[in-house]
Amino acid sequence: MSAPEPASFGPSDDRSAEGREGLNRPGPASGPRPLAGIRVLEFSHTIMGPCAGLVLADLGADVVKIEPAPAGDHTRRLPGFAAGFFATFNRNKRSLALDLKHPEGRAACHRLVAEADVVLENYGPGTMERLGCGWEQLRAVNPRLVYLALKGFLAGPYEHRPALDEVVQFQAGLAYMTGPPGRPLRAGASIIDILGAVFGVVAVLSALRQRGATGEGQRVCSSLFESAVFLVGSHMAGAAATGEPPPPMPARRGAWGIYDVFDTAGGGQLFIGVTSDQQWARFTEAFGLPEMAADPRIATNAQRAGARSWLIPALQEVFLRFDQAEISRRCEAAGISWAPVGKPADLFEDPHLAAGGQLLQTAISALGGGALFGLPALPLEFGEDRARVTLRRQPPRMGEHNAEVLAEHGFSAEEITALSARNVIVAAA
Repeated sequence: MSAPEPASFGPSDDRSAEGREGLNRPGPASGPRPLAGIRVLEFSHTIMGPCAGLVLADLGADVVKIEPAPAGDHTRRLPGFAAGFFATFNRNKRSLALDLKHPEGRAACHRLVAEADVVLENYGPGTMERLGCGWEQLRAVNPRLVYLALKGFLAGPYEHRPALDEVVQFQAGLAYMTGPPGRPLRAGASIIDILGAVFGVVAVLSALRQRGATGEGQRVCSSLFESAVFLVGSHMAGAAATGEPPPPMPARRGAWGIYDVFDTAGGGQLFIGVTSDQQWARFTEAFGLPEMAADPRIATNAQRAGARSWLIPALQEVFLRFDQAEISRRCEAAGISWAPVGKPADLFEDPHLAAGGQLLQTAISALGGGALFGLPALPLEFGEDRARVTLRRQPPRMGEHNAEVLAEHGFSAEEITALSARNVIVAAA
């Protein structure tokens, strides 16, 4: 039986430490919450598991992040480009720091599982089983449980291998397709971790739907390698259709005549795509190119694709007459696809994201204090009013909700105090 709907929490733009605390106090309901009432226990680290928990939490599920005591999720302490992982993927969750290596910790976990709808984990193969919290062990506690295992590989010869996003990008040929010939290159974001997480959520929702008919839970699994393979499926199909291996994307034979990055006057860069003959007519009019519009050698997209060796340099000369803002204005007016060559930091000030409420003011734990920055919401809208999901809780401190979560599951104040005294549960100072 699903748990009652948990309390909701109202958003705030307050950048002070007090503002962060305010975000974690109950407030009025805000934003769509289609998964309200679903209880999730998340055992995870880095990106894949936390991202799956994030999607469920943003959609209204009550997600409790079970962190390993005494150190907590190591993702909190990652340096370099990974310093923002925790803040990005752990909003709208509560934290319980629990030592599963301690018998009392495992017993406490089982008490929570008895009332859970979903357990998700992305630890290495066999880890949850060694901790007494694998699928077979937990289904005995709660036969209605949906158990999501997020792994490197699905069942098969590779299933016991460790894996990482970057590892499977190379293994599946995605890195080969991304970099120039002879220089395979991972994508510039952890796209496989995130895609695998989303596929995992699809599996969870499917299993919950099936549980409604059968009354029984099940184990479901999503993986990195198979997610990467899914992404290159169109390249596999292309190879089958043509009998030729597809070249890396930087060396590909383009399907469109104009689909390139161009330099502009003043040093800017824009990507411009002209993908139909109708767009070509509007494009040549917008930039005052009657000779090109009338040239029979480039009248169709197929002809333009065959003329790229001289057409693209000629257009580059045209674009160097205008600054980036003017080219953008003309492309926009003509209905031509275009985009500035942006950087991630540019998105903090993006007017479209700001107007749509797509940047959620989130505490960046690596900075300490109450500093808030806009991080991306789920890219979803609901209903005729096009409502967006919101931030109800800031990413939690380690063990921030120990007493709250345990009390909700019937632990007495004395039991909670005893668990804390024996370091079965811990909390950040």
